Amino acid sequence: MKQIIVLCLSMLLAVGILTACGGNSENTSNNTDTGEDTDASATESNSDEVVTLNFFNGKVEIHDQALEMIKEFEEENPTIKVKLESVGGGADADAALKAKFSSGEAPDIFTNGGFKQLDLWKEHLADLSDEPWAEHVLPFAKVPMTDEDGKLYGRPVNLEGYGFIYNKDLFEQAGITETPKTISELEEAAQKLEAADITAFAAGYGEWWVIGQHLLNVPFAQQEDPAAFIEGLNAGSEAFAGNDAFENFKKVIDLEIKYGNQNPLTTDYNTQVTLFATGEAAIMQQGNWTENMIYEINPEMNMAFLPIPLSDEADADRLPVGVPNSYVINKNSEHLEEAKFFLDWMTTSETGKRYMTEVFAFIPALDNVEASGLGALGESILEYSKEDKTIPWTWFQWPDGASKDFGAAIQEYSADQIEYDEVLELFQATWDNLK
Repeated sequence: MKQIIVLCLSMLLAVGILTACGGNSENTSNNTDTGEDTDASATESNSDEVVTLNFFNGKVEIHDQALEMIKEFEEENPTIKVKLESVGGGADADAALKAKFSSGEAPDIFTNGGFKQLDLWKEHLADLSDEPWAEHVLPFAKVPMTDEDGKLYGRPVNLEGYGFIYNKDLFEQAGITETPKTISELEEAAQKLEAADITAFAAGYGEWWVIGQHLLNVPFAQQEDPAAFIEGLNAGSEAFAGNDAFENFKKVIDLEIKYGNQNPLTTDYNTQVTLFATGEAAIMQQGNWTENMIYEINPEMNMAFLPIPLSDEADADRLPVGVPNSYVINKNSEHLEEAKFFLDWMTTSETGKRYMTEVFAFIPALDNVEASGLGALGESILEYSKEDKTIPWTWFQWPDGASKDFGAAIQEYSADQIEYDEVLELFQATWDNLK
């Protein structure tokens, strides 16, 4: 998997494209105004009837920017309105989406993580294999949303990467001249920051996905063969206890809690990002999706990525890079063709591509979109990718619902309610019950 990711990222570089789960953490929704009525139609139909598409957006970080994009779309296509609802960050987007389908308010366009999520939602999804943009999706980015028959059900939102984001100025202030690449070096850096009266970590342990999904992905992804390890867990031939990566996982939790902010278990996503962006902490475990949020708070932020090391081995210096989600279309939508048209417009129009790159600061997962406007975090991801220092995202292959239970176990340990061997026992019980 890692070789495939790197190969495709190299393709991105060849055409000048830059490479790569959740700023307001509240649910936000808004109806945008349509432009003036004209005789023009967005689709092949000549009807002047205005239809409304419901767009369920799982990336709250781009909510305001997406509203601006929709406004431009509606001005160009006055027969289609788009109602945007953004859910994520501190809210459970999956639960909110399931509730909408259960209540008969299913959106026309929403997002899906692929793999097991594709299997769970496939009955609701339109086949997008023949859409105009499909041939431009990078091969590895198609994998999560392609079924056993080779049908493509989603357009990747973007490529993303995450790790420990660090404040270069605070590191310099603490006398840290070499960026830490191993767990021992990370501990030394934390000690230097503490000596300089600087809080090392903004630990957002109040969010299950921060710790039970993104952080816990690291020991999964640092297996010699992550896919084989997951298959082994399903078959009962592999276990969490006794596995080196999962035994070492304790070290990074202990460091964040010892040298982190007060009350990490009640620190939500928005608070975590704010602590880092305002300089109240020097390191934050998050991804490049926080870049716009950080720059809005501190336009002068000087930052880059560190790995999330579990050991002192050389291969600890890697960043997880992958496709966070894909846009999908409800096959039972009353406005199926309009929904496909809007997704195509987002993907292929000059306006849509401009928002994707310059405004959203996304790393495109398509070979015909040239990235621009990426900040320091995108550049840092590129550097790691060029050096073949990436590991995959594996949580879409975990049992459905496991991440929340994993997060709860880590929270219990962080609150000194259980020992670490009990954490591994809870991981195992969760997997065995849900697989």
